[in-house]
Amino acid sequence: MLVRNVALLAALCGSASVLASDGVRVAAWNITFYNGGFPAEIGRIGYDASGPTGEAFAPDILLLQEVSGASAVFFLTQHLNNAAGSPGDWAAAPTYDNGNLNTALVYRTSVFDLLDDTLVSGGSSSANPRNIVRYDLRLGGYESDDATFAFYPTHMKAGSSSSDQNRRNIEAQRIVADVANLPTGWHYILGGDFNTQSSSQASHRTLLGNLYNTGTFRDPISRPGAWQNSSSFRVIHTQDPAGQMDDRYDQILVSPSLVDDAGAQYIGAYPTAFNLALWNDPNHSYRALGNDGTTYNSRLRTTGNASVSAAVAQDLITTSGNSGHVPVYLDLAVPAVTAVSDTAIDLGDVAVGTTVPFTLGIGSGGDVGLWGASGIELTTFDIEAGPGLTPAFDSGFDIPGGALVNVGFTFDAAAVGSASTYIDVLSNGADDPVIRVDVTANVTSPSCSPADFAPPFGVLDLGDIDAFIAAFDASDLAADIAEPFGVLDLGDIDAFIASFLDGCS
Repeated sequence: MLVRNVALLAALCGSASVLASDGVRVAAWNITFYNGGFPAEIGRIGYDASGPTGEAFAPDILLLQEVSGASAVFFLTQHLNNAAGSPGDWAAAPTYDNGNLNTALVYRTSVFDLLDDTLVSGGSSSANPRNIVRYDLRLGGYESDDATFAFYPTHMKAGSSSSDQNRRNIEAQRIVADVANLPTGWHYILGGDFNTQSSSQASHRTLLGNLYNTGTFRDPISRPGAWQNSSSFRVIHTQDPAGQMDDRYDQILVSPSLVDDAGAQYIGAYPTAFNLALWNDPNHSYRALGNDGTTYNSRLRTTGNASVSAAVAQDLITTSGNSGHVPVYLDLAVPAVTAVSDTAIDLGDVAVGTTVPFTLGIGSGGDVGLWGASGIELTTFDIEAGPGLTPAFDSGFDIPGGALVNVGFTFDAAAVGSASTYIDVLSNGADDPVIRVDVTANVTSPSCSPADFAPPFGVLDLGDIDAFIAAFDASDLAADIAEPFGVLDLGDIDAFIASFLDGCS
């Protein structure tokens, strides 16, 4: 998985920094009473790479809050598709309207396949104020549970009164209950506007456990605390870019399976806590877009913003109105894909009692064009060889993006006849944890006379005559069976004829 990728690359390159922008970028954005407008602003926020980092936001999936309805979501996808630099493959999942402050989800169709959408709990005035909706998606090109995600966009009850906190906790309880019924092996992500002032509040304890990061969800940056109005947490604050940045209302929480060092994985050094002295902690891919840590309790910085261009910073302010939010995002590595160079190897004719060497390529088959080399879990594999086969080594690994690892094998031709054996490649590949390679050979007897030129050996027939003539005509010294050696002449022909007439001995 990617933590191992980063560790290995660190050893090779001398740096353990997370290589953000590879893998899958998951983002949550309370887009503030959004009704479908701001086409230029949405396009720049999504794909302007002119800022000081040289990297565009470029999310692959957006968990949205405060959209006015399905029409607004439709226009948002159009703005993303029409933006300069966009891949143009954005689509909207079904929106469950419930007033003018709906949650929603949009995604890139080359990255995800939408499997299903479920209304978990309708919004009400006494519990969760907005609909709780679950969207089930699978990474494009994969089939396994390890590539399947349940996404929950959330917009919990605002306020700090006991009633507000109780209603947030009801929503948290309903989400946790729904997660408990997901298929084994799925991942899940909760992202949005939690409206939570502190990790000590009941809703967050329900989600993350009374002991932080021991519950149903994990905070990938491991930063509990009293976030509101605290300059200590300024680099992870998300509200309000138009007024004062002083709250960590917007967060992305992930399933434990996304921080367990195997399969699809958060790109970051979990459980290492996010360095609150840096807005761009290199050990984490998690970011609050546009927040460079310089504007605690004040308006988001535009000129000189270290995170985004001045234009994008202003767009974040413009789209937020007077009480809005900046997006929060993180990157995920996709599961390993295992490839072999052949699934059927025919060694042809092999003389009995000999050993035959051959190689098989084994390694990563991940799509680096789509996910990036550092956005794919490295492939680890073990080899189980069938009868008659001996591998040069029994296990290995391969970093995505390079050539397959060539593994040497030897085949022992122990008995005359058709031989059939196998190589099983056991790996961490999500869709193909076991790949079988069939190995066959035709084991023949040794030559019975100098005239026994061609298989089947032990029998003199027309094939031997044809093989000798072909070798002689090609000046192949294999046909040099009589003195003087090193010269093909009539003596070799006479010797062949005599040997052939004598038969096998």
